[in-house]
Amino acid sequence: MRILAYLTLAILITGCSSTNQESDYVNTFIGTGGHGHTFLGVSTPFGGIQVGPNNFNKGWDWCSGYHFSDSILVGFSHLHLNGTGCSDTGDIIFMPYTGVEKTQPGQQDDITDGYASLYSKGHEQSDVSRYKVLLETYGIDVELTSSDRVAFHKYKFPADSQNKFIMINLKDANGDDRVTESFLEQVNDTVVRGYRFSTGWAKAQQIYFTAIFSEPVGIKLYDDTCFVEGKSLKNKYVKGNVSLQQETTDISIKVGISPVSMENAYRNINQEIPHWNFERTVSENRERWNEELSKVKIETPDDNIKTIFYTSLYHAFLQPIIFNDCNNDYRGTDKKVYNSDFTNYTVFSLWDTYRAAHPLYTILQQERVPDFINSMLKIYEQQGRLPVWHLYGSDTNEMIGIQSVPVIADAILKGFEGFDHEEAYKAMKESMLSDYKGLQWLKELGYIPADKEIESVAKGLEYAIADWGISQVSKKLGKADDYEYFNNRAKGYVNYWDNGSKFFRGRRIDGSWEANFDPVNSTHRNDAYCEGNAWQYLWLVPHDVDGLISLMGGREGFISKLDSLFILDSDLGENASPDISGLIGQYAHGNEPSHHIAYLYAFAGEQWKTAEKIDYILHNLYKNAPDGLQGNEDCGQMSAWYVFSALGFYPVNPSDGKYVFGRPIIDKATIKLDSDKTFTITVLNNSMKNKYIQSVKLNGKNYNKFYINHADIMHGGELTFEMGEKPNKTLFSPETQY
Repeated sequence: MRILAYLTLAILITGCSSTNQESDYVNTFIGTGGHGHTFLGVSTPFGGIQVGPNNFNKGWDWCSGYHFSDSILVGFSHLHLNGTGCSDTGDIIFMPYTGVEKTQPGQQDDITDGYASLYSKGHEQSDVSRYKVLLETYGIDVELTSSDRVAFHKYKFPADSQNKFIMINLKDANGDDRVTESFLEQVNDTVVRGYRFSTGWAKAQQIYFTAIFSEPVGIKLYDDTCFVEGKSLKNKYVKGNVSLQQETTDISIKVGISPVSMENAYRNINQEIPHWNFERTVSENRERWNEELSKVKIETPDDNIKTIFYTSLYHAFLQPIIFNDCNNDYRGTDKKVYNSDFTNYTVFSLWDTYRAAHPLYTILQQERVPDFINSMLKIYEQQGRLPVWHLYGSDTNEMIGIQSVPVIADAILKGFEGFDHEEAYKAMKESMLSDYKGLQWLKELGYIPADKEIESVAKGLEYAIADWGISQVSKKLGKADDYEYFNNRAKGYVNYWDNGSKFFRGRRIDGSWEANFDPVNSTHRNDAYCEGNAWQYLWLVPHDVDGLISLMGGREGFISKLDSLFILDSDLGENASPDISGLIGQYAHGNEPSHHIAYLYAFAGEQWKTAEKIDYILHNLYKNAPDGLQGNEDCGQMSAWYVFSALGFYPVNPSDGKYVFGRPIIDKATIKLDSDKTFTITVLNNSMKNKYIQSVKLNGKNYNKFYINHADIMHGGELTFEMGEKPNKTLFSPETQY
């Protein structure tokens, strides 16, 4: 019955109509099942608030606070993460209920003594601008929408219900997020406000809020379970039971948030939603999404492709998120309050998103890119290093590398203005000359020793990519000595190369190789690799593919090894990383280090094999279903891969401005650029069988390179692919490419 209800909803969401807008093709349930960990609820594009439903936390697959398989809701919180592999946020939970006053949600296996509620897929609806659900335990209809910094709740209680309550829970949140201090007070009979400080993945998070009710309410405050007299309470575990008047059946609530103060949260409400028209906010939210999603208009007779494409674009545009108030106040990493002349952002999942999401933003979010960089530069000023994985005013230092560096390098090399290039270069250089996570060994030895640092090979390969980006920026800025230094460091990947095994291996401080080498085995976050094995990290040299080809003895050896990757099946070991998913042989599409690999055939003269692999991944590893992703969404990266690949190209090197051709699956795409320019991709003779590129034309002229430059896209024009059923093996001759 649940499957049937979901299928009915999916048909309603994705149904074809000549008047459909792009947002009509977004299925917000994609990725909420399986291991996708995607956010379900309502936000604006890059919005600072993400209001949506919360389940009890039942483990890893509840990282976002919600999983499609669940049937119990504990409330609706105002901050969520989209597709991460760690859990945090879930701040400021509101939950309406009726009957006896309660202070606890109950237990996962027995909610009868709590305020949690059953719900079902048949009574749950979601699109980009509205989330709606029936709390079946109480018969309460809930609707949610939002602006950038304000959530709009709408609750309808049964007319005959007694004792209507809304729990405000500042104690609980998602997963490992733990409250350190909270405060709640009733200002008057329609305004409640407070704050929540917490630690977890984000070590020092501070969120302030103000809630305005459409009807008069009262509130009883609790120190966890005990009632506390008074109108305000400051404590670690604060909850408040808001009581409605008996005659009230419909109530709306506007909840503004702020990283700075309760007063700013109130001002955000007055600035963004000064009215009580819920449908107006829904409409405005939807218009915002249509404006962003329509930056790419695709044509295809396959509605599933449209749905996956626009849902992918939607997921990519949920973050980074706005992290300032309407008056431009924000709280820095040093916890001081600043007022900026730019839009400040947070939620930078850079180890994931530097690969494709940020390059995608340089095409489709050109107006935001400078402020992404400005936000990173302020983080550098406040913490002394560029961000690694920045989350609500704290750097989690999660994953490896300092992959804000290739993002900034990419922006400079593509000519973006709106930030200080010299300051950006200083921040990149000083960050990469720090002693962060093994860099001291890289400076001393030229490699990171495996007996001194875990994940040594992965760290070394990631640092080499960043070093290449700095080297190219130093060259552009005329810094010859720095160019030589960082260009040499960018080639440091060779120091992990074992010519005997033909793999990158962990090397000890005495220069010897780590013993008992098994290129397939994986020990999660406790070997020379990071969420992967030697087979998957063999290819992480996107900045010097020709050098990698040389290490393998030339094109034939390279292609043979690459072929083996996609057919080799072996046991990864009982301690393998759960992130190694979406496997084709040893290729793992469910995790980011593999994302460029299928495109490497093109560098060795066999682009047609790239087309075969991309065609398979697009059609088999993405689905219009809750479990439609093979791994964590990871803040838009999994979806950015799909967007690029469906259009026909991908940024193998995330900083060089080249997009390598793959296999376009749309018939036509029109990309809106600045200054009223467009770039059109036309795919002739496209079909399931015709997956091979036969010829390419750029602005009507034959084009023989296996990639297109960023500048060619930005100039506007037309790229035409002609497709066929058999490979054109002579199309991209290696001798004509560079």
